[in-house]
Amino acid sequence: MRLSKRSDVAPFIVMDVLREANARAAAGAEIFHLELGEPGGPTPEPVAAAARRALDGGRIGYTESLGLPALRARIARFYGERYGIDLPAERVVITAGASAGFILAFLAAFDVGERVALAEPGYPAYRNILSMLGIEPVALETTRATRYQPTPTHLEAVGPLAGLLVQSPANPTGAVLTRAELKALAEAAKARGTLFISDEIYHGITYGVSAETALAFDDEAIVINSFSKYFSMTGFRIGWMIVPTPFVRPIERLTQNLFISPNTLSQHAAMGAFDAIPELQARVAAYARNRAVLLKAFEESGIPALPPEGAFYIYADVSRLTNDSAALASELLAQTGVAATPGPDFGGPTAHTTLRFSFAGAESAVQEAAERLTEFFRGR
Repeated sequence: MRLSKRSDVAPFIVMDVLREANARAAAGAEIFHLELGEPGGPTPEPVAAAARRALDGGRIGYTESLGLPALRARIARFYGERYGIDLPAERVVITAGASAGFILAFLAAFDVGERVALAEPGYPAYRNILSMLGIEPVALETTRATRYQPTPTHLEAVGPLAGLLVQSPANPTGAVLTRAELKALAEAAKARGTLFISDEIYHGITYGVSAETALAFDDEAIVINSFSKYFSMTGFRIGWMIVPTPFVRPIERLTQNLFISPNTLSQHAAMGAFDAIPELQARVAAYARNRAVLLKAFEESGIPALPPEGAFYIYADVSRLTNDSAALASELLAQTGVAATPGPDFGGPTAHTTLRFSFAGAESAVQEAAERLTEFFRGR
């Protein structure tokens, strides 16, 4: 049977780790899920209440392809509240999670064969989606010296680019671009005639620093965000994009044909998310406590780890133990029940000597996982 070449895409390894962890759990093992970037805890109550009101209201049908006007207007207002940016609601596009936002942005902005740069290590779906669409991902190999974030100097070495995609806070490192760094990247991209795309999905989750929006420096940037991370709505699969005005109608046409409309119930639920800020801030405080627990465990174990400035991941250097982080992750899961994501998911020169650990789960689970990690690493 013939399969398309575009289907021959690299796996999202973290989901393979999840499958193995779930199989062990089904067999009776105690598992600590530090592999998934998924907030712990229940759905925020204002979100659940908004979903219940929508269900009680009767039929859940299609919405406009660009999303509920009320939700688009609320998100535009949010940009004024959080960033001081006056954003027309017409430039807000509701999407089926940030993942759909990337698909729509790439289809609307780039033709087959064009080149889009992105940092490695980085979120693997970027390069995989680009490849599936026939767009060439151009890896910007970063190091700890720049906190694994790209710089304008990286752009000078890779030739012409149609696009530059950045993420701050970043996955897997948690690194946050400063205001000056983000401004420099946006200006460098504009000077080259390169479309700037900013993944801001982890905004709201930072530790002692602030995450800036690219819109502060480039009004023609495409910004992608989601209700999944800060708003703790992963399973609702609802997100948004901020796009320049010329992109609105083309993206509407793409959405009409690809998705018809975003999930209606999830859009109504998302209307309640902005009433959950106190609850969400309490969750960020819990992430901060989990962060401290894991960082201490790695320090005591002699495992170098980059202290994350945002998101809820620790990118740990296990080079003194292995040059096969995938094998180490399997051994760690088998011996301790702690599931972690091996570096090859994220690419870059450190891929085979790093593991990513998520600290978004319950504090009790992270504490127990930290104790098991300390025992495992100290014994090697």
